Amino acid sequence: MRLALFDLDNTLLAGDSDYEWGQFLVDRGVLDRATYEAQNRAYFEQYVAGTLDIHEYLGFALRPLAEHAPEDLARWHGEFMRDRIAPMISAAARALVRRHLERGDLCAIVTATNSFVTRPIAREFGVSHLIATEPEAHGGRFTGRVAGTPCFREGKVRRLEEWLSGQQRALPEFAESSFYSDSHNDLPLLELVTRPVAVDPDEQLRAEARRRRWEVISLRG
Repeated sequence: MRLALFDLDNTLLAGDSDYEWGQFLVDRGVLDRATYEAQNRAYFEQYVAGTLDIHEYLGFALRPLAEHAPEDLARWHGEFMRDRIAPMISAAARALVRRHLERGDLCAIVTATNSFVTRPIAREFGVSHLIATEPEAHGGRFTGRVAGTPCFREGKVRRLEEWLSGQQRALPEFAESSFYSDSHNDLPLLELVTRPVAVDPDEQLRAEARRRRWEVISLRG
């Protein structure tokens, strides 16, 4: 069997779902523009630069989940999927995932963005396995804290290994393991698979892919 792993933001999506969720809530008037928007942009720029403190960021990003009722969050997310996410999904991205699924590969989306935001997106791609940062919940409401290891950088490797163990599998057992990503932040996992693929890569990953002769593709358009 083959394993196919997909990063989500700026890989399968032509944009960042975590950043856009925050902006969607600002535009909808749920979050205060003056206090949230600039900080959201600053954290996104830190991610791009590779300097993001993931725990500090998650304290910021998960707070809106804790401050609002689940039924409101679900309603807003439906609008978010229609207005922000659907335009980010290209035919090429859908076709890539579909090829792996139709081939019978074990497929999973592996993303640093929390599972509340990303699970409906994974369903939209037809991928049943999602490895994401998990927001803690008690009594049916989010707490604003993280449950377990954030799925970021080396944390993606750890979370993947935990998930594979739950499937009674290990990475070396697969005849081929692919990981598609746009970001240099994903180098720890890209280095582990047998087929790393840089997708519309950032400058740092493009240089690394060139040096290591990794495959480079585009899913835009």
